[in-house]
Amino acid sequence: MKKGVLFSVCFFVIAAFLVGCGAKKDDTIKVAVAGPMTGSIAKMGSDFKNGATIAVEEWNAKGGVLGKKIEIVIGDDASDPKQAVAVANKLVNGGMAGIVGHFNSSCSIPASEVYNRAGIPMITPASTNPQLTDRGLKGVFRICGRDDQQGKVGAEFVKGKLNSKKVAVIHDKTTYGQGLADEFKKNLSAATEVVYYGGVTIGDKDFKSVLTSVKEKKPEIIYFGGVFPEAGLMVKQAREIGLSSPFMSGDGTIDPKFIEIAGEKAAEGTYLSFSPDPKNIPAAQAFIEKYKAKFGELGPYSIYAYDAMNALLTGIKEAGSADGKPVTDKLHALEFSGALGKYRFTEKGDIAGSPYVIWITKNGKFEEHWKP
Repeated sequence: MKKGVLFSVCFFVIAAFLVGCGAKKDDTIKVAVAGPMTGSIAKMGSDFKNGATIAVEEWNAKGGVLGKKIEIVIGDDASDPKQAVAVANKLVNGGMAGIVGHFNSSCSIPASEVYNRAGIPMITPASTNPQLTDRGLKGVFRICGRDDQQGKVGAEFVKGKLNSKKVAVIHDKTTYGQGLADEFKKNLSAATEVVYYGGVTIGDKDFKSVLTSVKEKKPEIIYFGGVFPEAGLMVKQAREIGLSSPFMSGDGTIDPKFIEIAGEKAAEGTYLSFSPDPKNIPAAQAFIEKYKAKFGELGPYSIYAYDAMNALLTGIKEAGSADGKPVTDKLHALEFSGALGKYRFTEKGDIAGSPYVIWITKNGKFEEHWKP
């Protein structure tokens, strides 16, 4: 009899515990931010996390979504494709309703395969390689532009505005960097000669041998496909060996860290392709003020992560469900108003239209320079 009573008591204690755990789980919706939280471009991951955190805090202050609080989970891929896949599997097993990330195209592409198999929507704030959305994975979205757009705008500027006849093209051999460099090269006219084309290894610190070879070709401009750590060192070392040709790069370089690494004098006059300055967009002002008060200076992709998270949570709200398929369907049908303006995803998962303009580094800062 005592054993029976003891069994009954144990049963009800365990049952109550399980119900309690279930209730706690059911009271939250988990979403993830994935990107390089460590490594040479950890700042970009931090920018992602900060922008997305503000979005989640705003939603939770209004009661969350579907009557549930939102929990944000951080995944660190360290800019490594293999680690990105491991992170993706971990996030899928952790029951995420959606993913904001990754940063590097070389990470987003393999990670998206994992999310797609699990039926979990992913919105990247920054991965621009066309292959990401050209594969036809329905749950894969990006809230930024594409490198075929970015490379085209860069080439139009070089051949039309600068009227350059001799161009050197260098890339960092990554999916993003080489892909962007190739799109730029492809869009140059026959009147513009590519006098040098070659790659460097990401993580290297000494580029003087490559730059010496470039110098011998006497280019009027040097285009670099890559990110700010290598770009900053390359510009700095170019000036040290007397290579005075201006540099041009893409959205992976437009970060204050580039100027810090290169030095203000060496960085002066560098051209960069990116989207318009959010400081000139009325809808972005509230976010910028809130971000500065909480985290300091706005990172280039902080606002994109904010808009990506808001798009994801709006998709969940409009779908009336945190399940992947209805959320994905709703994202494809949604016209969403974000801090950077209105978004509509194409059938591929890209945003409609090309967002790119040309910036210039001037007096230690970046400013808009040319609009196509």
